[in-house]
Amino acid sequence: MRLLARASAATLSAATALTLATACGMLPQDAPDSTAPYARLTGPEVLNKALAATRAAKSVRMAVETSSPEGPVEAFVATDIRGACTVTLSLGATGTMELVRTGGTVRTRSDIRTTTTDTATKTATDTADRAGRWTKPAPGDRHAELAERYCDRETFLGPLAPQSGTARKGRTATSGSDAPALTVTGETAEGKWAADIATTGKPFLLKLKLRLPHDGTGGGTAPVTVEFSAFDEPFTANAPKT
Repeated sequence: MRLLARASAATLSAATALTLATACGMLPQDAPDSTAPYARLTGPEVLNKALAATRAAKSVRMAVETSSPEGPVEAFVATDIRGACTVTLSLGATGTMELVRTGGTVRTRSDIRTTTTDTATKTATDTADRAGRWTKPAPGDRHAELAERYCDRETFLGPLAPQSGTARKGRTATSGSDAPALTVTGETAEGKWAADIATTGKPFLLKLKLRLPHDGTGGGTAPVTVEFSAFDEPFTANAPKT
């Protein structure tokens, strides 16, 4: 009986200590648990699963919101794992560009007025002369380069991969598509990021907020929000008639 009493007292003492440690925030911030989604997985493990699933998706749609020196930017992207892609890029009052990439060939249609210069021929091209027609983008067309950059989901996933060690699990809520999701947060060299990861089905990345360079060259950063959807759904990019 005395041994049983001592064992019970030890168990009670351990439970009390655990409760106090939890209340005082003494446990690891991202320790695995048995109740939350992705139980027994840490934040970095959850993020790595989400990155792997999103990269492996046969197709995906992305809605991008950010800003640039020319104003607010919106892009609606559909792309598959082979590189086929369609983009509608809006630059505030500046105009809109459509881009289609099939078989490595890129064509754009734009009402954005800008002048680009071919450094080899020194020939200037005004995109206004090509408005309404599908054409091959002129060399140095920064809007076409930006639109095509959005075709690659790695543009948004890549900055997270080396920073997965900063990931911390947060609350479970609903993402933009009203799908249940686990929020994971962390940091990169450019600042803090937050990701919503699906808690049903495959662990796809549903929403991402982070900071990225304006033009991919490191010339200042801007907050970017990306919503991912339509994973693995049939997608075909048809080459436009020129």
